[in-house]
Amino acid sequence: MTVIPSPPDLSAAYELLRAHLQVRVPLNDADFATFCSYLRPLALRKRQHLLQAGEVCNYYAFVTQGCLRSYSLTAEGHEHTLQFAPEDWWISDLYSLLTRQPSTMSIDALEDSLLLLLDQADLETIYAQCPVFERYFRLLMQSRYVVLQERVNAALSQTAADKYQHFQRKYPTIVQRVPQHIIASYLGITPESLSRVRRQL
Repeated sequence: MTVIPSPPDLSAAYELLRAHLQVRVPLNDADFATFCSYLRPLALRKRQHLLQAGEVCNYYAFVTQGCLRSYSLTAEGHEHTLQFAPEDWWISDLYSLLTRQPSTMSIDALEDSLLLLLDQADLETIYAQCPVFERYFRLLMQSRYVVLQERVNAALSQTAADKYQHFQRKYPTIVQRVPQHIIASYLGITPESLSRVRRQL
């Protein structure tokens, strides 16, 4: 992992973050500057890990360039992709982050990526200094819960074609950027089933 030391190189990354935040909460210059002072830029090469199973997760990661995913492995070594995080998305292992237990998942880069990391330990300080971020992260957690419930419902009731079409709507740019076997592992179907669905559609 490569920490990026030069803030002037990161102007586009911080502009993307600010636009992301302003869509969701009112934000002034002072609050944004305070928030940014706690962020750490990190560059990952394709296939590098931000987190590996067995480690305790310490960070929320905002993706400003590239694409990451979280995944778990079965005892037989089969991958189950849990989340994609292209530009303008956050990614983390919330269970490990909040419980301080070792993670059962890994997070790696599907492309060369640039991240802004926020340490969980700094959040209470940020909330005290800039209360608007307490609202922002509450909204973020609510959104995560909605997405999780959607995935559970889809796994229980949707056909493979329904799952793929929903995926296309949710991640319109990912379909062309990510290998099909990884998309299949996210949908919970085999690569062969995904190929059949794509031909039918």
